[in-house]
Amino acid sequence: MNQLLKEKLESTFSDIEVTISEDDRLIITAPKDAVLSILSLLKAKGYEHLALISCVDWIEEKEFELVYILSAYMQKEDEYTDKEKTNITLKTRISRENPEFITVIHVFENAEPYERELHELFGINFEGHPRLTPLLLEREYKIPPFRKDFDTREYVKEVFDEIPFVEDKIGQK
Repeated sequence: MNQLLKEKLESTFSDIEVTISEDDRLIITAPKDAVLSILSLLKAKGYEHLALISCVDWIEEKEFELVYILSAYMQKEDEYTDKEKTNITLKTRISRENPEFITVIHVFENAEPYERELHELFGINFEGHPRLTPLLLEREYKIPPFRKDFDTREYVKEVFDEIPFVEDKIGQK
């Protein structure tokens, strides 16, 4: 099953790399302009569950790697088919200096909160997303906090040095 899907993907898309791992995982590395088409094809093939969208910050290469994880829903209550055992990981890279990618909400509606999260934590702009509003954080940051160049110590000093110690408050009374 996985081998047939691998062959279908490689014959349909020219600049992709598809590997099959021992643990029923299909790993696809693709250029960013092929991602929407690949996701649409996989969904049409029955991989209708978008489990996660994540991001890796490759600071030295000045790139972000977007990672989409898909699987198929179980059809029977008591056994998995080969398709249902397969997890698909689709990876693509985008510029870190101009982090933009197109939204995939029209393929997978549940991509909406994942894209909002990546926008907020990494600063990635998803073109066509209906509302890239804050999802988790209470304040804005000079550098999004999940980027590798976010200075945690500087942030802690700026925010928490303003808060007086309890002992200081007691001494003021």
